[in-house]
Amino acid sequence: MARGKLRIYLGAAPGVGKTYAMLSEAHRRTERGTDCVVAFVEHHDRPRTEVMLHGLEQVARRELAYRGSAFTEMDVDAVLRRAPAVALVDELAHTNVPGSRHAKRWQDVEALLDAGVDVISTVNIQHLESLGDVVESITGVRQRETVPDEVVRRADQIELVDMSPQALRRRMAHGNVYKADKVDAALSNYFRPGNLTALRELALLWVADRVDEYLQQYRGEHGIRSTWQARERIVVGLTGGPEGRTLIRRAARMAAKGSGSEILAVYIARSDGLTAASPKELAVQRTLVEDLGGTFHHVIGDDIPAALLEFARGVNATQIVLGSSRRKSWQYVFGPGVGATVARESGPDLDVHIVTHGEVAKGRGLPVARGARLGRSRIIWGWLVGVVGPALLTLLLTHVDADLGLANDMLLFLTLTVAAALLGGLVPALASAAFGSLLLNYYFTPPLHQWTISDAKNIVAIVVFVSVAISVASVVDLAARRTHQAARLRAESEILAHLAGSVLRGENSLESLLETVRETFAMEGVALLERESDVTPWTCAGSVGARPHVGRPEDADVDVPVGDHMALALTGRVLPAEDRRVLAAFAAQAAVVLDRQRLKSEADRARTLAEGNRIRTALLAAVSHDLRTPLAGIKAAVTSLRSEDVEWSVEDQAELLEGIEAGADRLDHLVGNLLDMSRLQTGTVTPLIRGIDLDEVVPMALGGVPDGSVDLDVPEDLPMVAVDKGLLERAVANIVENAVKYAPENEPVLVSASALGDRVELRVVDRGPGVPDDAKERIFEPFQRYGDAPRGSGVGLGLAVARGFVESMRGTLDAEDTPGGGLTMVLTLKAATGPRAAVPDRPVQMIS
Repeated sequence: MARGKLRIYLGAAPGVGKTYAMLSEAHRRTERGTDCVVAFVEHHDRPRTEVMLHGLEQVARRELAYRGSAFTEMDVDAVLRRAPAVALVDELAHTNVPGSRHAKRWQDVEALLDAGVDVISTVNIQHLESLGDVVESITGVRQRETVPDEVVRRADQIELVDMSPQALRRRMAHGNVYKADKVDAALSNYFRPGNLTALRELALLWVADRVDEYLQQYRGEHGIRSTWQARERIVVGLTGGPEGRTLIRRAARMAAKGSGSEILAVYIARSDGLTAASPKELAVQRTLVEDLGGTFHHVIGDDIPAALLEFARGVNATQIVLGSSRRKSWQYVFGPGVGATVARESGPDLDVHIVTHGEVAKGRGLPVARGARLGRSRIIWGWLVGVVGPALLTLLLTHVDADLGLANDMLLFLTLTVAAALLGGLVPALASAAFGSLLLNYYFTPPLHQWTISDAKNIVAIVVFVSVAISVASVVDLAARRTHQAARLRAESEILAHLAGSVLRGENSLESLLETVRETFAMEGVALLERESDVTPWTCAGSVGARPHVGRPEDADVDVPVGDHMALALTGRVLPAEDRRVLAAFAAQAAVVLDRQRLKSEADRARTLAEGNRIRTALLAAVSHDLRTPLAGIKAAVTSLRSEDVEWSVEDQAELLEGIEAGADRLDHLVGNLLDMSRLQTGTVTPLIRGIDLDEVVPMALGGVPDGSVDLDVPEDLPMVAVDKGLLERAVANIVENAVKYAPENEPVLVSASALGDRVELRVVDRGPGVPDDAKERIFEPFQRYGDAPRGSGVGLGLAVARGFVESMRGTLDAEDTPGGGLTMVLTLKAATGPRAAVPDRPVQMIS
């Protein structure tokens, strides 16, 4: 069965009209005869959205009971039984009520897609996992319900639902998003123009990245090499020289002028090595590029200008930044240079910027690392010097009235042969020696203008000339081949050292490593394939590129086995044998990275299971002792009251009833802490932040402690704190109860508050036995009780719950020594911004 297709309406902010757009699309499809059903849509009492549900078939929701309340969730099984062509599922990032088929709604959607059902869904940009910290820094609200970016990226179609901040605020003011009693608070908090503008920019940039992925895929599938200037991409060409940092910073300034611009630094190493490259400098430049938000790429290419242009067109770049040449004037005899060549061959679709720097014309060394692959231009010059040179020399010597003698003539011809060997290698030198010997025989050896030699001495001279020419050419060619081999090994070692270092440091994911392979060897696609045994089919463990090979490895253009059941498959071209040695190292490292990722996942699962087992063990211990103790007291008191053998006085009955009430309160407190800890462990605590005065909360938190056991010092002029009133009250109650439990009799606990910059501190001071420094963090762990023998009762959850609640409100809770003995709990909260003004009793909850 084919997998269903996913279409997502991505909203820049709540209220922009995602659900309305989804329902409009459903009506259009229904009118065309498509079988469409509403699996789950939440209209949030918005009249216009509710009207759009009319005329659409709705699958009945599943009812679930949780904590004494009834909830409704999408009934995945009912939708699968109905088997529609298209299902509408609202709020993709929603967390399901415990007891549902899956924990998250996006997992429900995956189940529908696997069953072949097309799904249309909605999600807001602030619910994407990777943007959680960014959204929190902008809005001050931490999104607890998130969806992995990859789930949204895999969607077959993403449509941005956008609206200007002014239009959205007008829509809210008209009551089209929230009810009238919530509008003012929403407009003055989350829906401020600055917040909405920032969220809108996030959404546009995220969707632009997704569109860019589609564009790259399309260009790869259709073999398009010309640049489409859809987005500014700036390629910085690096040589490993000291000028690289200047070029990177200049490119960063250029990118800053255009929103969404991208920097790609590329170092192209010739297969015969690059003499001026400094591995240390390249490492510094790589770090600088990444710090500025760009990416670093390492590519091998014999023709550096061609390789640079090929890379730039491959990534759809619009600009190339190069440095002015460091060569001295006389070194231009070897060619016009990389910058001039790139500028000449870039064409109209690429802008080339030549940036000046402090190393201009200071020299970059002689080109001594040239190898046997001398390049087309040098070979042509070798043939010209070796063949045309002797002809011109003969013409000159025969038309100049100067008898230099046969020995001098041979030395001149030998000079041209050596020059041909130095420029073009062995073959042009041999041709020069043969052609020169014929010219010497015909024009300069008696009898002239005949192919014969009358003097035996001249025969020896000609033989010596040919021998010397062949010897010199052979030595030059051998030196060139040795130089090529050494430089090739140097280039390979640089690549392998960089690869090994990045893998050992844990910098490379499998996808980034495969992308490095693709870039290094200029391939179209790279895939790591594996199978469980010799008879099972191959599966793809990871792939990159436009068209990676995911079938049998032997059908790919290049395949490198890794062990018995793993192989690296490359598509694009056939690689020479010398490249496969480096490729084998990449393949081995890819297998290591894959194994490490799987071991990390297994370790995370094992750690989660171990933590769960520890919590369950501690919970069983708590249930077996701390919960049974009050139950035993309640049971004994009830049995006594029901006994017919004893007639209890009114005072005795009151005392027994008081014991029952105390035991019930104790049980209620313990069970409440257990439930709170469970909420913290599952991440379902969602604070509703608003400005609160501490003197409103702290006195209410002291209701569970005996009268006279606490001295309260909370000034009325303290700044308001940005907290959830209920969570703060519960946290303070737990902290104070713990302090009272350990404080000596007749030594009341001091609860004081003070302002410190943009923070407010609440300090709970007791004069008890205190806690050693090495145990100050352990007391905040679940089911931990200092000394395992506290006075009173408890399962060791009070401080753990308190810290969890405080941290969920972006505060801190720490333990310090009390001067003179005892323990001080320091609760630090963020002060609320803005004037001290009345706020609604019920804060606004964000509805996606």
